[in-house]
Amino acid sequence: MSRVDTKDAKGDVAATARLLVVLLAFAWGFTWIAAAVALHEVSPWSLRFAGSGIGAASLFAAAMFTGHNLRVPRGEYRHVMVAGFFNVAAFQILSGFAQLSGATTRAIIITYSMPIWATVLSRFMLGERLNGIRAVAFGLCVAGLTILVWPLFTDGFPPFVFYSLGCALSCAFATVYIKWAEVTIEPLANAAWQLLFGLVFIAAGTFVFEGSPHLWPLQNDTLWAILFVGVIGVGLAHFLWWSIVGRLPATTASLGSLMTPVVGVGAAAILLGEQLTCPTFSALP
Repeated sequence: MSRVDTKDAKGDVAATARLLVVLLAFAWGFTWIAAAVALHEVSPWSLRFAGSGIGAASLFAAAMFTGHNLRVPRGEYRHVMVAGFFNVAAFQILSGFAQLSGATTRAIIITYSMPIWATVLSRFMLGERLNGIRAVAFGLCVAGLTILVWPLFTDGFPPFVFYSLGCALSCAFATVYIKWAEVTIEPLANAAWQLLFGLVFIAAGTFVFEGSPHLWPLQNDTLWAILFVGVIGVGLAHFLWWSIVGRLPATTASLGSLMTPVVGVGAAAILLGEQLTCPTFSALP
């Protein structure tokens, strides 16, 4: 392949990745709204049990209907399982409790401080360095998070802050870990198996803490919200995310996810009626 062809191929990969980032921002952004609606009637454990189950079923069905290879290469099961625990189980449960104990707008912004932690982890685990643009973006993330979080600690230690930071750390670790492990599994299979492994962990927690999922009877709005979370927020979004991670460095992919809080916060203000404060505006990327 000539140098020109190689350059064109890289350009096509970058263009595709940018399109996927935009789609992911809307998928994840509106999922926070759907989750807020569902959490009025169901617990985080029940919501995530249903959402992960629907998402996993959607991806496995899509893979089989489209002829995608679901085989996990030898030695990669443990890597996919570790990522499934952090990126699916931990992230989803912590985000549910974050929304229950605090405003959705603030929970979204703190959760998507993930690029900060991914950048730090990437530096030590992957040896990725920051160029000028990435350094500026990283600095803005740190400044925005500090502006938002610091005033919250004046009256104590709000639980939702720690839940949201836990979301950010778990997602960042899973993203960098998969890059570090250099897995060769296809993105759709990676997302599907992560969801299945994550579902196993969530199911175990659900039965330990709640006895069984409480998903019936529910209002129609709640049912539609759970369906949206499962198909779009869990199934489609995870496939998009791992497709992006496969095309871009971990730091770049994480910084690209900063579109999500813009969509999510705007939607929360319009659809949930949450007020946007000056710290919230300042913390937006």
